Amino acid sequence: MDSMSETLTPVVPSQADHGALAFFRQSGWMMIATVLGGAFMYAVHAVAGKPLQAKGEYGVFFTLLQVFNLMQIPAIGLQTIFAQQTVMACTEGSRRQLTAAIRAVALATLLIWLVMGGVIFGLRGQLIVLWKISNPAALGVTAVIGLCSMWLPINLGVLQGRQNFLWLGWVAILNGVGRFVSITVIVLLLGGCAAGAMTGALLGMLTAMGIAFWQARDVWLGPQAPFDWRVWLARVLPLTLGLGASVFMMSADTIVVQSLFDRTDTGFYNAAGMIGRALVFLTAPLMTVMFPKVARSAMHAEKSNVLVQALAATALLGGLAALGCTLLPTLPLRLVYRDPSFLQIAPLVPWFAWCMLPLTLANVLINSLLARMHYRAVPWLVLVAAAYGLTLFLLAPHFVEIGQPAAFRMVVQVLGGFGLLLVGVAAWFTWGVKVRPAETRA
Repeated sequence: MDSMSETLTPVVPSQADHGALAFFRQSGWMMIATVLGGAFMYAVHAVAGKPLQAKGEYGVFFTLLQVFNLMQIPAIGLQTIFAQQTVMACTEGSRRQLTAAIRAVALATLLIWLVMGGVIFGLRGQLIVLWKISNPAALGVTAVIGLCSMWLPINLGVLQGRQNFLWLGWVAILNGVGRFVSITVIVLLLGGCAAGAMTGALLGMLTAMGIAFWQARDVWLGPQAPFDWRVWLARVLPLTLGLGASVFMMSADTIVVQSLFDRTDTGFYNAAGMIGRALVFLTAPLMTVMFPKVARSAMHAEKSNVLVQALAATALLGGLAALGCTLLPTLPLRLVYRDPSFLQIAPLVPWFAWCMLPLTLANVLINSLLARMHYRAVPWLVLVAAAYGLTLFLLAPHFVEIGQPAAFRMVVQVLGGFGLLLVGVAAWFTWGVKVRPAETRA
């Protein structure tokens, strides 16, 4: 075996690394990294929220961030699939297949992005009016961020599969730092609007991409084997659809609200939404650590309590955060925005916190199902997300009729109801459906 192929050997943890102590130690670091990275990203809103809202641009900025999240859906399963493939890359042949998959998928996602970019360019006039964008450059920058969001998960999947949580955490931190510094300079010092803020988000993403690529460069540069698209797609499509269902449900409400209401009002709605979505980001490190451990346990037919640990920790953290938002709804708004005008949306904060909690729990179960390659749940998860989107579309005239704040509260309640349905479906397939033999083989 040559030296290059030896560098491709994934980090295979000892049996002790699968215990509760290792799980919570690694989860603790990822929690610290996510909190730090998230703190810088949330500090963006503290710094830029007031000047952007004064220009009626905060709602536009937040909506474009959700558009960027939706653009990730074609690549949403890539981190997961590359984490799985890296875990299983224990032979020379499987390591060469990993390298081939990375190069082929990078090219394929570029082609997909070009198609998406063409659609955005063709519909740019309608989208600018629908989302109330004052500077068309904001839409172009968002499209470029979309390409970065398709490439970044490839490298993150390699780091996650190797259980290289040290650099996985630093990528999260520096992504937040890069975004915060860039947006502070562009918006606060140079007077930029939504387009400038999105440019800052792009610079933060480029920082994260560069670090993640450097850590996974040996895989990119290693020898490769022939690549079988048919076999690979059979694995990645369920992951993309399963995880994409959750991403869609977390982002669709913002885009609907932005298209229906005045952009000043949507800025306040998005402020409450950002507090609620913090629950998802707060518990994301638990799933990051859980996934490769569940995948490895399934591959070796080992028993593991990692899912129970992750689900219990998520419920505890999420429940405490939602309770805090209920008892002190103005506190997170004061901490993030420092602008008294945002306090008018405080009554919506508890609704957002509790209605996001089911979606957070569903994410844990969905990640566990996909790590075990239990894909029978995927069509049902997609059906729930599709029904949610259809419901928002059908209720749009009613939202306009009743106006805000009643409409805002109803939008969040719809999200909460479908979140409960999603966690119910995921729970049924986790514990209520007998696993087929084919599903237990990695």
